[in-house]
This record gives sequence, C-alpha cells and structure tokens, in this order.
Amino acid sequence: MALLPFYIPGKRRIKVAIAGGGYAGMAALTTLKRFASAIDITLIDPGDQHLKITHLHETFRYPLSDLQVPFSTLESRFGCRHVQASLPVTDELLRQWQADKYLAAGDEIIDFDYLIIATGAESRQAGQDENVLTLQHFMHTAGPGLLHEHLNRDDRQGRDQRIISVVGAGATGIQFLFEIRQYLSRQKINVQLRLVHSGERVLAQFPRGFDAYVQSCMQDLNIQVVPNVRYRGQTGEQIQLEDEQSGQLYQLPSHLTLLFLGKKQEMLLSANMFGQAVIDQKTLQNIFIAGDCTVYKSPGSNVQSAQSAVRKGKLVGRNILRHSGLLAILEPYLHHDIGYVVNLGPVDAVGWLVTEGNIVTGIPALAIKELVEAQYDLLLRGIDTYVV
Repeated sequence: MALLPFYIPGKRRIKVAIAGGGYAGMAALTTLKRFASAIDITLIDPGDQHLKITHLHETFRYPLSDLQVPFSTLESRFGCRHVQASLPVTDELLRQWQADKYLAAGDEIIDFDYLIIATGAESRQAGQDENVLTLQHFMHTAGPGLLHEHLNRDDRQGRDQRIISVVGAGATGIQFLFEIRQYLSRQKINVQLRLVHSGERVLAQFPRGFDAYVQSCMQDLNIQVVPNVRYRGQTGEQIQLEDEQSGQLYQLPSHLTLLFLGKKQEMLLSANMFGQAVIDQKTLQNIFIAGDCTVYKSPGSNVQSAQSAVRKGKLVGRNILRHSGLLAILEPYLHHDIGYVVNLGPVDAVGWLVTEGNIVTGIPALAIKELVEAQYDLLLRGIDTYVV
C-alpha cells in the first residue's frame, strides 16, 4: 500500500497547503515530493525553522543548532514555499476551508486543492515563577545556558545546597533529568536533583520493566524521588506540592524547577481511517490531519509521539496523491508502534522493540535510538528508508 500502486496522476498540477512544520508536516511534505513532482506545496508555520523537539534534552551535549533545520533550506531542497504565520484551527474554519479551497495566513491568501493540518498539540503550561523552566524555554536556548543563568543568580557556597526539581515522569521529564545529572557531574557542579511526579511509578505509559530500570539508575545517581504528588506552583525558591491521597499542601526547597507536564488534549481533531478530517460525522474530503493534533478512527496507533506523527504524515501525503489521481483508492492507517527508546543520559537508555515484553537497555537500546534518528535525518534530506 505504501508504494502507491493505485496512484495514477491526473493532468492537473495540484496545490497542497501544510499547516505545521513539525514531524508530521515534514513527513507529509517529503512524501508528496517523493512521489509527485507536479505539485505546489505551501508550508505554513509561525517559526523560521523545523525543530526536532523530541531531542531538546540533548542540548546539554550538543548545540541547539544541531536540532534545527531552517525552512529556507527545506524550500531550496524540496521546491516548496514557506509562509511564516500562525493558523488558528476551529471546526467552523475547517468547514469554510473545505468549501472555499483557500485560506488566509498572515497577509496572504493561499489557494489549495488539499490542506494538511499538522499543527501538533501544545505543551501544558502552569503558573510560572522566574525560577521555573518549561519545554518552551529549551526551544530557544540550549540547556547549559538556561541552567547557568539560574544557578548563577545566587552564590550558595557555604550555605544550603542548591536543588533542581524536575516535574513529570514521562519520557521528556526522565530524559531531561538524566541529561542534567550527567551534565552537572561533568561540570563538577554540586546540585541535588529531585524528580517529582503524580504516579506510583515513572514512565507509566511503558512496560513495568522501564520503571524498575530507571528507579535503579536514579538510586545509583543519588536522585531524590517524590512520587504521588501534584505540582501546585513555585514561589521564590519553594515548590508547592499536594499529596495525591490526603490532599495536604506542603512545600519543599527548589531553587530551579523544570516543568514537563505533557501535552494538552483539548485541541484534538477527529479523522477517519484515511486521515481526512471528520466534523459532526461529516468527512471533509480535501482536508487531512496528521500528528499530535488528531485521533484517527482506525486500528492504528494514536500515541502522541514523533513515531506516530511521522507515520500519519506519510500516510496523508500518500492519500492526497491517491485522492487526486484517476483512481481515488485510499490507504487506511494501520501503523502500530514497533518500539520506543528513552535516553538515560549519553551512555544509557531503556526501550522495547517489536513487542513490549522485549525490553532492551544500555548500548543495544542506544543503537536502536540512533538508527531511528538517522532514518528521520535522511527523510529530511529526501531519502525515505521507512519500510513499515
């Protein structure tokens, strides 16, 4: 199905607008360009570069620029056009765009035959203090710069030890936690690390073996763990917490707090098994949705991850070409996750491959992670090595 056996190009050159330059948007763009040269693509994104956001924890080792690909580079590489603008998405607007086949983005009116919504899901935010960092901060400044900016505000030599709290025990929080621990050790900076989370175990969305391995590693690295509490705010150098069971409010010293609260669920859009938008049980034939902003009504994986976003993006790219061809036989979304790896610093990782019971750690897990990352880097260069 992925080889487009039913795609027979029509005579007309088609126009596609892609809203969102993240993983799903890039996968859709590269897929469209791979299979069809007679196509005009307009990419709409408020930024000026594609960011490999799932790798931001690695800025404690590498420059932030290593994770950025300017949209100007992608324009030259794929012959597309980038419009730097935000695109609000509502059910009413989706219906209007389906009817009109054009939209307003910034100061431009963009005509299209097909529209792909790949705007992603926003990270949850909380009330912020000057001693609080979120994923948004790391999108603009590399980890060491942010860390030193906050830690150097107050010289505590000879006083109480500085404490950094990481809130959230999902993949993002855990990866940042271990990268920071390794960075502090390399720099010989004496700071106590603490993990705060609301559950019984870390990485709760993964098999239990993940929790056991990570807990053991945290113990070896002297990382304090505070489970079963909810974050309620930061005031000065105190983190405000609420006990999950008793509801009791209390505070702990925290000179810097990093919040990784996951992604918002309010903006999820519905799509059928082919990736087409569905509103009030009506399918919008020319509007496709991909990435974290959508749930497909299909047996495929709807996990909010880069892996699913790429697969959805590739699918909608293929299905737009199918729909525009002489035989509009669309391909259903059937992708199931084939593995997942969580970095635990530069020299360790934990993951599963093929089946969730097949847990791998250490060097084998890191090798899998590097292979997946290499695949995506090749995709951005127009070389598609994804086979499933």
